[in-house]
Amino acid sequence: MGPIYSLRDFWDMLRRRASVILLVAMIGSVFSVWGALQQQHMYHSAEVLQVVRPTIADDLAKSTVEGSSARRIQLIEQRLMARGTLLEIIDKFGLYTDLTQMTPTEKVVMLRESISITGVAAAREGFTDDGTISVVTITALLPSAEQARDVASEFGRRTIELSINTRIEQARETLGFFAEKESAVAAQVAELESEIAAFYAENDVAQPGTIEFRRNEIAAINESLLDIAREQIQVRRAADQVSANERPATARRMLAEYEEQLATLDAQRELLQQRKEELEAALQTTPEVQRQLGAYERRMETLQAEFSMISARRNEAEVGFRLETARQSERLTVLEPATLADYPATSARKKKAIIGGAASILIGLIIAFLLELRAPVLRTAAQMERETGLAPVASIPPLKVGRRGQLLFSLLAPLRMIGKR
Repeated sequence: MGPIYSLRDFWDMLRRRASVILLVAMIGSVFSVWGALQQQHMYHSAEVLQVVRPTIADDLAKSTVEGSSARRIQLIEQRLMARGTLLEIIDKFGLYTDLTQMTPTEKVVMLRESISITGVAAAREGFTDDGTISVVTITALLPSAEQARDVASEFGRRTIELSINTRIEQARETLGFFAEKESAVAAQVAELESEIAAFYAENDVAQPGTIEFRRNEIAAINESLLDIAREQIQVRRAADQVSANERPATARRMLAEYEEQLATLDAQRELLQQRKEELEAALQTTPEVQRQLGAYERRMETLQAEFSMISARRNEAEVGFRLETARQSERLTVLEPATLADYPATSARKKKAIIGGAASILIGLIIAFLLELRAPVLRTAAQMERETGLAPVASIPPLKVGRRGQLLFSLLAPLRMIGKR
């Protein structure tokens, strides 16, 4: 501790360095009071937004807006803190109008540091964190209580609007994408159908529905041919019986009738046989045609499956878009509006002045102690005995010399220096 080893030494130091301590304390107190008077009071205001869960459960009507609410709030915060948005708010509420020397960039930085957007995570379901936010707090710290309230309310309003607009825009883009994709696949299906129809016409191939119809027609013709064959057999048997049992004149007349019936049946059979051959020829195709038809069928099945899937997705996207436009999905609402602050958020000026004065006194004490260390003089008998281990025989107190004594001492000093030489 240098020359100070006891409380008495400390009090002696205070007595000797009182002028230095008082000077430093006075100067520091003046600067502390001046700094406290220059301090700008800051007012705090906060608006609390609540994240409301969807009205309709996701199992019944799922929204097409994906991603956690924490990520969406982060994206909204980035858009709110953009330079253009902050300049609009500064101009709207006339912020920092008294700071004419500041550039727009500096004002943007100052406002960005004065605004904070924080979210409170919702209670977890299970052991995983899905990034769900339950409450969003927007805090403004500005020189005026009215400005702090208005700016916090403005940020809250813009946050809600951006949340609604971004969700609707994302749902609209999703619906537009699937609607466009559905139209494109429908056009591909129509084009493939036209291509298949042209291929059937070019290769004289019956359409799938026509093939079934022709097969049924061939089956009907076969039954008709069987009926005609049975009738012919019956007619021939009847003619044989007539020839054996009837008189010649009657037999000739009846045989002529049977011959006409057989001729009619033969004409019918030939006509049906010709039609059957035409149908069978129309059903016959080459292996290359069969291969191409198989390729067309596979392409059509793929396109129809894709079309069905896209149609289902488009229906889901349309439901999601309706949920967003009707505000039935997740949304932000004002839980606690911003209010006027009753007291400044910064510390009181008097408190700062007192703290500054106390710090000045402490600095004065430190300077006094440093001066004592710079000139380590043995001033008392106790100090001499402590430092050297020798007890002084006598202790002469400081002599108070007047102006004449000081003048005489100054005149005798050169003579003393000559005597020493």
